[in-house]
This record gives sequence, C-alpha cells and structure tokens, in this order.
Amino acid sequence: MNMNNPKLKTILKGSAAAGLATVMTYIGANGYVAQAFAEPVQVGAEAAAPGFSEVVTAVSPAVVSVRVKGDVKQVSEHMPGFGSGNGLDDLPENHPLRRFFDQFGPSFRGMPGGDNDAPRQARPMSQGSGFFISEDGYLVTNNHVVEDGTEFSVLLDDGTELDAKLIGKDSRTDLAVLKVDAKREFTYVEFATDKKARVGDWVVAVGNPFGLGGSVTAGIVSALGRDIGNGPYDDYIQIDAAVNRGNSGGPAFNLSGEVVGINTAIFSPSGGNVGIAFAIPSYVAQDVVQDLIDDGHVQRGWLGVQIQPVDAEVAESLGLEKDQGALVVEPQEGSPGAEAGLKAGDVITAFDGKPVKSARDLSVKVASAGPSTEVALSVWREGETRSIEVTLGDLANAGGANEPETAPAPTKQESLPSLGLTLAPSQDGDGLLIAKVDPDSEAAARGISEGERIASINNTEVTNVTRAKEILADARKSDRDHALFQIDGERGSRFVALPIEQG
Repeated sequence: MNMNNPKLKTILKGSAAAGLATVMTYIGANGYVAQAFAEPVQVGAEAAAPGFSEVVTAVSPAVVSVRVKGDVKQVSEHMPGFGSGNGLDDLPENHPLRRFFDQFGPSFRGMPGGDNDAPRQARPMSQGSGFFISEDGYLVTNNHVVEDGTEFSVLLDDGTELDAKLIGKDSRTDLAVLKVDAKREFTYVEFATDKKARVGDWVVAVGNPFGLGGSVTAGIVSALGRDIGNGPYDDYIQIDAAVNRGNSGGPAFNLSGEVVGINTAIFSPSGGNVGIAFAIPSYVAQDVVQDLIDDGHVQRGWLGVQIQPVDAEVAESLGLEKDQGALVVEPQEGSPGAEAGLKAGDVITAFDGKPVKSARDLSVKVASAGPSTEVALSVWREGETRSIEVTLGDLANAGGANEPETAPAPTKQESLPSLGLTLAPSQDGDGLLIAKVDPDSEAAARGISEGERIASINNTEVTNVTRAKEILADARKSDRDHALFQIDGERGSRFVALPIEQG
C-alpha cells in the first residue's frame, strides 16, 4: 500500500482493523476496473485494535444508497412480525415506533420479505445499497434493486446526491453496474483476491437498511457454497451479520477492507433479520461485473443438456465409485451437447480436465467457459470412461427443450411387485407406461406416479415388461442394489434409482 498517497493517509490515518460485519443483498457481480485508477481503499489487519471503526472509516465513503425512479413497489408500512391488527394504526400517536415509521416507513424496500401486493409508485424511492469499484464512478448493486427503474441516482455518505446511468444488469446472478459521471474522484473498494472466504472469518457490512443509510453491522462467515434455489449458479456465502431490507447490493468486507461478498438475500419468516443472510462471493462477482462494464451484458457458455445430481444410489446403479458428476437426463435437440454425441444416462465426470463435483458445478463451469470454447468432457457410459469433444454455444441464443409426451392408456398390464409398479407397453411403442404405483412402495416415495413412462432401465431402452425383467436380473447378477430408471412425464425427463431385490 502506498502510504505516501495523501488521500489514503487521510482515510487510513491510524489504520487498524478489528472486526467485520455483514449486510445482505440479492446476488453478486464479478469484475472491477481498477487498473488505471488510483490505489483502492486498504486496511492493514495487523496490529488490529478492538472494534471495527478503522475498517468502517476507510470503506464508508465508497458505499452509497441507490435510489430508483420507475415501476417500483411501495413496501408495507407495517413492521414485520407485528401481525394483523397490531400495525402502525394501532399504535398511540405519541408512540416512538409510530414516529419512527411515519418518518422512515415509505423508504422500506430493496430486500426480500416486502409486500408483493402493495401498489406501485412512479417516484424516487430508496431501493438499496451499492459501492464504488473505480475512481471514475463505476459502482455495483443488485439487479433486483434497479430492474424496474427508469432513472437512477446515488446518495453518498456526505449527503451528496448524483445522477447515475445503468451500464448493464444480469438477472441470473442478480448483479448490476451503474456509472456516475462527475468531476470528482470517488473513493472505491476492490474485491478480495482470495478464492473463498473461510467459515469463521469476520465480515463487516455497510449499507442502507430501511432507507436509513450509512448503517454498519458485523458478524462472521457462517457457511460457504449455499444453494438457496435462486438459480443454477447459486454459490452463496452465508453470514450472520444483521441484514435487512435496503441492504441489497451492499458490500460485506473482510478486515482488510476488501469486498468478500455482495449482500443479496435473507432467510426470514418475518422479513427482518434473524441472523441468516446470503452474499454473492467476490470471485463470482468479478467476472460478471467486468462483462457488464465491457459490453453491458454477460456471455455464458451453453451445453444444452438437462442434468441432475448423482446421489449414492444413482452412482451404485451405474457402477460409479463416487457419487459425483452430472447425470444427463436429456440432450436438447440441436444443442452442442447433442451434436457432440451426449446421451441420456451419461454421467459427465470432468470438464476440460477438471472434476465435476455436482450438477451445479457443471453449470458454473459451462457458463464460465463462454461461447465458442472447445472443451473435452469425461463421460461415464456403459461402465467405462470416454472422452467427448464439444464446442460450447451461447446461452443467450439457446432455445427451449421439448417436453416429452405421456403415452395413452395401456391395454395389457403386468405387475412388478418388488418395485411396486404395474406396467404396460405404450401404444406408440415408446417405453413402458406406468399404470399403477403402490402408495407404500419406494417408487411412490421417490415421486413416480401413474401416467408417467419408463424410457430406459440402466440406460437400456425398454418397450416391454419382459425386457425390463431381463435388465433387472442382469443387475442382480452384478450384485447391484439399485437400478436406474429414466422416467418421462409432464414434469420432463429424470432419473430415479430404485432398490431391487436380490435372489
């Protein structure tokens, strides 16, 4: 760090860091522009003194409140958790909570847990938080903060409000980049260079909860790699710092004043902080942010196959040693994966020489590789590993996959009591129709239902019950405890491992 820089001397005078807090936002962005700019905020973690004041003093000028004008929702003025009949209308006129919410209530927004049925307003509202990542005014926030906006401004920590323009946004990672054009140099922060934060690390969050602005919370990293069902690229840091509405898009700092995550979501039955917040990791955000700055959108690779996780039972049924990889359910017609020769029942175990740990891991690897990238896939098929070369497409140009159709009702039925299924050939000769499912069977417990069809067993197509019995017998001879059934239905195609009886 250049301590001869008078700007940094002022910001970091007596610098020592002692703790971290975390705020929450809706999802992260990647990339920053610092190469051509002055040195970013840094805080020395050595010789740390009790408290977080040094970190907060250094980074606060880089954190802003983001205001949006456009099609935004006004959040309920009732305090989360009060319940019906106990809102503001029931409080005495001189009650301190009534005075508080009369003043700040209209600014509550920007975080999950709001009133989705509230009327929409077309006027400036304090929507969330953001932070500068360059001296010349680029700043990061959440996509869900700005997505309905037509005009944007940012409120600095010194009270100055400046107009901003939208550079780009990405709904899949919930990231957005704004740009402020002003004749001044902005204090900015940079993303942490480490691949991952560690569980137990301190984090400090600065943001705009409930429209209050300039609020700081602290906590620790509670968990890593959280999948909260937001999308195929979920890889959140879980933190326990207090995060509330309005913290969306705000940064979570480490003790050195680097951004380790972008606060994006909370888990809360009431809409308020309960100590579980999620932030987009800096290493995820960097690439996305840089793409948005470069050309306003994010380019992602596209393989074009429907995939699902490989659990222990699926692995056992296929003869895999580990329950890792991504199981191909169905290649999309005309997709790069289909043209390269991927088939339903294949397990992708490695991508460009790197192990594939899960279906989500493959999604991230494909997206990160980018369009037109040539890669080698290691695929487990019919008890052996083979290599398949594929040139990835562009996700932006991907078409929709075809839904499999359900066959007509069968005429001749045959029961397989060990599986709890009654089957019959389909009228179009494609697979076996499931006529009945024993409600007490494993098949029922694993979601198989009447009207669906079995397309294959252990990756071998079946069109009659006799062939199904032969495949199951072969599996028993190989000492397999499970068989892998490909099930087609209204929900699409999927694989289910069912236990089979030995004997």
